[in-house]
Amino acid sequence: MFFIYIYFSHNFQLIQRMLKSNLLKKFERLYEGTATQRNPTLLNEIYTELYITESESGEISNEHEVRQIETQSRRAATEDTAIKCNDIFRALPGQDKAIRAVLTKGVAGIGKTVSVQKLILDWAEGKENQDVQLIFPLPFREINLMKDKTLSLSDLLCVFFPETKEIEISSDEYKVLFIFDGLDECRLSLDFKSKVKLCNISESVSVDVLLMNLIVGNLLPSALIWITSRPAAADLVPSECVHRVTEVRGFNEPQKEEYFRKRISDQSLADRIISHLKSSRSLYIMCHIPVFCWISAAVLEKMLSRAESGEIPKTLTQMYTCFLILQTNIKHEKDYEKTVKDEDTIVKLGKLAFEQLVKGNLIFYEEDLRECGIDETEAAVYSGLCTQIFREESGLYQGKVFCFVHLSIQEHLAALYAHLSFTKNYINVFDQTKQSLLSKILNQKKNVSLSELHKRAVDEALRRKNGHLDLFLRYLLGLSLESNQTLLRELLTQTGSCSYNKEETVEFIKQKIRENHSSERSINLFHCLNELGDDSLMQEIQRYLRSGQKGETKLSSSQWSALVYVLLTSEQKMDEFNLKQFIGAQNTSDKVLQKLVPVIKESRSVQLSDCGVTDEGCAALASALRSNPSHLRELDLSGNKLGASGVNLLSDLLKDPRCKLEKLWLSDCGVTDEGCAALTSALRSNPSHLRELNLSFNKLGASGVKLLSDLLKDPHCKLEKLW
Repeated sequence: MFFIYIYFSHNFQLIQRMLKSNLLKKFERLYEGTATQRNPTLLNEIYTELYITESESGEISNEHEVRQIETQSRRAATEDTAIKCNDIFRALPGQDKAIRAVLTKGVAGIGKTVSVQKLILDWAEGKENQDVQLIFPLPFREINLMKDKTLSLSDLLCVFFPETKEIEISSDEYKVLFIFDGLDECRLSLDFKSKVKLCNISESVSVDVLLMNLIVGNLLPSALIWITSRPAAADLVPSECVHRVTEVRGFNEPQKEEYFRKRISDQSLADRIISHLKSSRSLYIMCHIPVFCWISAAVLEKMLSRAESGEIPKTLTQMYTCFLILQTNIKHEKDYEKTVKDEDTIVKLGKLAFEQLVKGNLIFYEEDLRECGIDETEAAVYSGLCTQIFREESGLYQGKVFCFVHLSIQEHLAALYAHLSFTKNYINVFDQTKQSLLSKILNQKKNVSLSELHKRAVDEALRRKNGHLDLFLRYLLGLSLESNQTLLRELLTQTGSCSYNKEETVEFIKQKIRENHSSERSINLFHCLNELGDDSLMQEIQRYLRSGQKGETKLSSSQWSALVYVLLTSEQKMDEFNLKQFIGAQNTSDKVLQKLVPVIKESRSVQLSDCGVTDEGCAALASALRSNPSHLRELDLSGNKLGASGVNLLSDLLKDPRCKLEKLWLSDCGVTDEGCAALTSALRSNPSHLRELNLSFNKLGASGVKLLSDLLKDPHCKLEKLW
């Protein structure tokens, strides 16, 4: 039972009503883009239910968040049990575990904070979770402002929620929920190995020690805890402190359309916007992110509702550049400070965006602004310049917090800053040498080429194992196109000029694709080619797929990467992957299998029978399936000579409680009694999904047969067919 007894000198119901009333005022409106927007939307009018699933703990993705979105957008929402935000602490059917602490992860802009807002709003309105007596939302971005303070939990709550000053939390009577939103924004030193144990809510300690003890459960062990985080920071809280991990996956296909129909009152216009977005695969994939839906709606509503001479955005760079222009025009309409030049401020914001992007920061404070020449006393002017691009938030505690609406906007401004630095001042932002501006101009102005910046940026992006600069690179390359230069001239009086050979950049990227052995890392390079308007490699693969000779043609390294890109960006669901389609006479299946791992991850049925797969290929296969174990339903490895290690890898996969495999064929795979023991052990530990198992034509002895017989006697065993 999760209860906290509260002694109070005044009427508790009155205090609770005051808390609900204040939270209702704070959370009933959705400020899409800025906290100072004149016409915020009522959350309940625009809210579209997000797709939230129960997830694994401890698995941290190193992919760029947009790459994760591209992957998730292909996965049907019906595959997993969806969880509504109001049910975050309720066990799923068949679960009986007690849930005290929940960690919800999701990429930037996917809807974590809005989910928190919805839960609080429904509670304050008396609709949901009324068994919870008190909810205390404590966003990390506001707690950061108190990182140097020493105070007790009672003091902390009084700072954020003055109406609760008469409440003393001590034992077990009432149910209380603490919400810590934005773990990735935390600037506290959360040392969960610390031996400082705090049990008294009146004892004063540093804020980081206070929060750590509250999350661990030393302080108020019965309090509910909800933490949200971007995936890269999710492991800051040890898995043993978390009872459930969920993942916000944004909008599925129906939810995308639902959002636009709620957001755009003119349904005919909404239809046109949806149709346009569907015509560009890269844009429609990004609509998985609610914030990108809002950006697209803002741009396309303006452009499609009137006669426009300009090109309707078809690439990410075009969309974000149009959005920047739109928000600058809003600044003009609102008649902000005339002495501030758009160009100067855009460059300063771009510098801030780039420097903080390199550091991995999404949240900035006054000292960060000062370092980029932005006077915090003029912050209102700067946040007004691009009203919904750069946002100033006043925390409940003293101090100001700044951020861009979304990571992708920060990356766009960072790319614009890098582009302008090079074309106007001949400065390569990746050049760390101490060289004067005059020296740079004298040395580089003679034969400077934008391709040099692009090559350096490509190398820098590939060097980052987590794809940290992938989207930044797409924008940087896209900004070099004449169509985007035309857009920029609406914003800037001078964009600079230098020589540029697009084909030189294109060929450099293609060379990197040929050299890069990882299909995963090459995917972004194909997105870069798309931003540059080059689809030559993709056209080669399209002809290959239409030729009907897929198994007879040997593909080059770059063509394999192109094939992966084409398959992953196709609108068609990859229900079945058959390796035989792609094995040419001179290709070895293990190497091909490794190149096609990204495609295997997204397939419901993987057919690898008689493909010469060995333990090496099996290791690549198991690695791919571990990253998305709930997706695969059928796996056929018949006729391959798997060694003991290969069978053990498959057995480990079957043990994973997230594994939803229903059919497994291992006919004529050299499975021995030892392998049979590993398989039956795995099926005993996770027996609920496998329906068919084919072990025919293997070298099973009496012990193997006995293990299988005993397995069939297990009442939990769901096997319907066994060969």
